[in-house]
Amino acid sequence: MDSEARIIECVEAAIKDLNKPLPSQAAIRNIIGLGLREAVHALFPDSEDELHLDIAARYRVHFFSDSETPSQLFEGTRKVISELSHQGYLLAVATGKGRKGLDYALETTGLGGYFHLTRCADETFSKPHPEMLHQILEETGVEPRHALMIGDTEYDLEMAVNAGISSLGMTYGVHAHERLLKHNPLACLNRITAIPAWLEQYATAGITGSDSQVIDS
Repeated sequence: MDSEARIIECVEAAIKDLNKPLPSQAAIRNIIGLGLREAVHALFPDSEDELHLDIAARYRVHFFSDSETPSQLFEGTRKVISELSHQGYLLAVATGKGRKGLDYALETTGLGGYFHLTRCADETFSKPHPEMLHQILEETGVEPRHALMIGDTEYDLEMAVNAGISSLGMTYGVHAHERLLKHNPLACLNRITAIPAWLEQYATAGITGSDSQVIDS
């Protein structure tokens, strides 16, 4: 989902509620992908835990309220997820969202039925710790060499490295191509609609991390 603007809006509103210094939008954008607690700590590293809890609480209030900045699926997302599911891929979610936030997103988009398993940052360690991926692999019975982490932040790809699985970077999201490349993804795609063709190419020809490239489709 294209949730960047919504997340920035809610973080700013939460911090304003508590009359704290407002970080730049670039600083807020940088923490997208982390769990909420880890994100607040990154913005206010010298503050007490109480402030982290207060900001997180206010963030949730704003996130689940009506907003003029809704999160929308990227164009083609529903079709791609449906296509991959029908091709027999096991689909899972490893997210910095809390359980309530993820369930809300899956319910409002109607995509929940496509995913075999989901893990959230308030259920285990946040990215880039690999525990979410370890749990997904264990419960699905998939070996690391047969798994692929697809993400648009360096925290996603770093988590994949830490879990010992391959990754695919998406450059249309939060972090720039250069940041994604630091974690050696197999490739970086500019659009979600390029994923099925890339997977077919990967399955037939094989791609290694040294071949990492940007593909526009």
